[in-house]
Amino acid sequence: MAKEAIGMIECKGFVCLMEASDAALKAADVTMTGWEKIGSGLVTAFFTGNVAAVKAAVEAGADAAGQVGEVFAVQVIPRPHDDLSKLGSWIG
Repeated sequence: MAKEAIGMIECKGFVCLMEASDAALKAADVTMTGWEKIGSGLVTAFFTGNVAAVKAAVEAGADAAGQVGEVFAVQVIPRPHDDLSKLGSWIG
């Protein structure tokens, strides 16, 4: 995998996810690789970049999303294994 980290923000509702994604992309040099509709109103956005940038972006995104809705989960995976990309095209 070319990127050094994967970050995820899971929210209740698409508007909340848009707020999170906007803040995350503005906060650090990361790339949004996609989003997934989980079900029951939950949606998750995926970001890649270097570890520090992804941590900063996910934190900023979660803070912004928390102002307009519910954030259910936030996760940063530094140095993901290459086989992880087999799980979905959103990983990059």
